[in-house]
Amino acid sequence: MKTVIFAALAAATVVSAPAFAQDAAPFTGPRAGVTLGYDKIGGEEGFSYGVNAGYDLALAPNIVGGVEVSLGDTTVNDADLDVSRDITASLRAGYVVTPRVLAFGKVGYTSTRFEIDGDGVGLEGVRYGGGLEFAATPNTYISAEYQRTEYEQNIGGRDAAVVGIGFRF
Repeated sequence: MKTVIFAALAAATVVSAPAFAQDAAPFTGPRAGVTLGYDKIGGEEGFSYGVNAGYDLALAPNIVGGVEVSLGDTTVNDADLDVSRDITASLRAGYVVTPRVLAFGKVGYTSTRFEIDGDGVGLEGVRYGGGLEFAATPNTYISAEYQRTEYEQNIGGRDAAVVGIGFRF
């Protein structure tokens, strides 16, 4: 009896796996893109820009999960502060709202380089956020997201609102 139940569950999994992929089809596989937008750090505002790459898998009907890495920079600076290189590695989870729209959230580790009074220092933190991705074509997407970064040693945070365009391979 256990063998029959196990075999039935295994068959259901094999048969439904392609359905998972079909539901999430435009939002799975490798991807790469560019972003730009508004950035605010410690009361200073600027323009952020960067590149990202990731890989997403269908986990269940209408559910995707994946990883993302990004490299960015910003124009935020004043007389005492210059913010530059920003590297982030994140986990991402999303829900396929319609066949062309994905709502997602992400959380990850970030490292940002700050120049304070001429001295360079790298600060680490946690970045989290969420947004929407629109599949303009089967291989092209447009995204909009909010990102919040909390840096170590309670030095404050960073807020960004970015839009992007990317390609799936």
